[in-house]
Amino acid sequence: MIRKVVRVALMFSIIASVVSAQDPKEREYFVPALSPKHKVDKPKVTGWAAQRVEERLNRSVVAMPTKDGKVYLGWRLLKSDPQKTAFNVYRSVEGDVPVKLNKEPVATTTDFVDEEPSLGRECAYWVRPVVEGKELGPSEKALLKADASKDKLYYTTIKFQGEYTPQRIAVADLNGDGAYDFVIKQPSQGIDPGGRPNTDGLTYKLEAYLSDGAFLWRKDLGPGIEPGIWYSPYVVYDFDGDGKAEVAVKTGPDDARESDGRVRKGPEWCSILNGMTGQEITRGDWPPRDPRLGDYNRTNRNQMGVAYLDGKTPCLLVARGTYKLMVVDAYQYHEKKLERLWHWEGDDESPIIRSQGAHSMHSADVDEDGRDEVILGSAVLDDNGVCLWSVGLGHPDKCFVTDVDPTRPGLEIFYAIEPWHDDGKGVCLVEAKTGKIIWNLGQPTKHVGDGMVADIDPSIRGLECWAGESAKAGSTDRYLFSAAGKLLATGEDVPGENWLFWDGDLLREQITGGGFARQSSIVKYKGETLTSGIEGRVIMMADILGDWREELIAVLPGELRIYTTTIPARDRRICLMQDPVYRAEVAHRSMAYEQSPVPGYYLGVSPADSAK
Repeated sequence: MIRKVVRVALMFSIIASVVSAQDPKEREYFVPALSPKHKVDKPKVTGWAAQRVEERLNRSVVAMPTKDGKVYLGWRLLKSDPQKTAFNVYRSVEGDVPVKLNKEPVATTTDFVDEEPSLGRECAYWVRPVVEGKELGPSEKALLKADASKDKLYYTTIKFQGEYTPQRIAVADLNGDGAYDFVIKQPSQGIDPGGRPNTDGLTYKLEAYLSDGAFLWRKDLGPGIEPGIWYSPYVVYDFDGDGKAEVAVKTGPDDARESDGRVRKGPEWCSILNGMTGQEITRGDWPPRDPRLGDYNRTNRNQMGVAYLDGKTPCLLVARGTYKLMVVDAYQYHEKKLERLWHWEGDDESPIIRSQGAHSMHSADVDEDGRDEVILGSAVLDDNGVCLWSVGLGHPDKCFVTDVDPTRPGLEIFYAIEPWHDDGKGVCLVEAKTGKIIWNLGQPTKHVGDGMVADIDPSIRGLECWAGESAKAGSTDRYLFSAAGKLLATGEDVPGENWLFWDGDLLREQITGGGFARQSSIVKYKGETLTSGIEGRVIMMADILGDWREELIAVLPGELRIYTTTIPARDRRICLMQDPVYRAEVAHRSMAYEQSPVPGYYLGVSPADSAK
């Protein structure tokens, strides 16, 4: 009773800070940034891991024919490689004696072009590291089939078990061979919370495929899970450190669906599935429904995530709530059991933390203590389940955590805030460690729904930041800023949201077009088209093959395609998936709203090479 009275008192104490939300007729409660005096003591997490659990990746050698009749090869540089590691490149034609293709070990990049390939015959390619003049063991082999043609845009493909398209995909190593496998959720059809009745019996299915396309299993989530993005979060990661990823997914009983197809009551679970079989290993309770979450729409805003809360153990995050009450449970999975590490409830904070949630989850060590924090939109939870700070701006549609400005210490967070703001803070950059606003737009905004950060102009120091308002809210304004907050462009000169690293420089490229009926292209900002003819809906961009540059993953009915660059590299970098922030971003892309992943460090043109 006392706890409830305190909650009510705290709620009324912040009514003065009310601002309008997505729907101008509805009012939400926002709070000012928390200062350290509001923090309460909770014990630090001590997980099961004695040292940091990391994925064991192979070299991921790829071989792709090029339009000029050559073969492009790429492979991973791993952070375990000694600094001066070089590589020898080998080819075997139809099982014949291997031939070394390079004269001197390849040391500047982790790619190579076979100038005189044997197209029309099956070829195997692999690399061997060279350390201090000594050649080490071989990588896995990349096979180039005899029917590979320079006359088509080449890609790796995985065929599904039917002509459906997935709604989301997850990448993780399911069988422990060091290559990324795929867990898809299909079909792509669904309903948003509060939308049309779900009376057609549609259910979501999870399916798992190995990197070579081998089908492993299918699990029907059943009528207990409604077919909408917020009802059906899942994340795939190696939570117990055995080298093979598990599937964590929201589940429910089959008899919970009502006559209109909705699920309003009954148990809800967080289930851990065996990544190789799809069989449930264990389960825990999902954070329960609560009137404080809001109406049906808002009650059913669910997410999952991954964070190293003790700096060593991969922990599972289970979250509910975005627009009003926000709740997070943190678990560790060990010896086939789920153990809850902490429970966080925004109403237990002082001031109350409400309505700050984002449409995607992020994790990063923002306070530089070696432990991950959880970025819940405009609020950041410390590793022990206490709010570190809240900037109090309401929920962002897009939120990016990275080193935007390399001239400033630490990480920054760029916000594209959905609720209307008259104070100019609807687009802003904040200090990730404290929540201090570094700069903001400085003019009113209406539902900022689009945003991105990337280095796209080499003459300007740091990453550029851009955002756009939603036409359905009555505005189509768009803004492009420098890392220092200088307005660079508005309107049509501001680019879109899907970007990846594709060519040989440190600028990111835009993915234009797309959709099932159209084709995508990869273009430089205000520049040339690098690659065109990419078919399918873009569903992910991530560094899952070859060198450090990213692949574009698209889906068509019955098929997943992985497009990789064949543009020769200019330098080499450690695989992006070995950066903790980037890896978590990719893991979280299997749910909620999609956005391009960013690393937890500055990745762009050197500040010394940019104009001041």
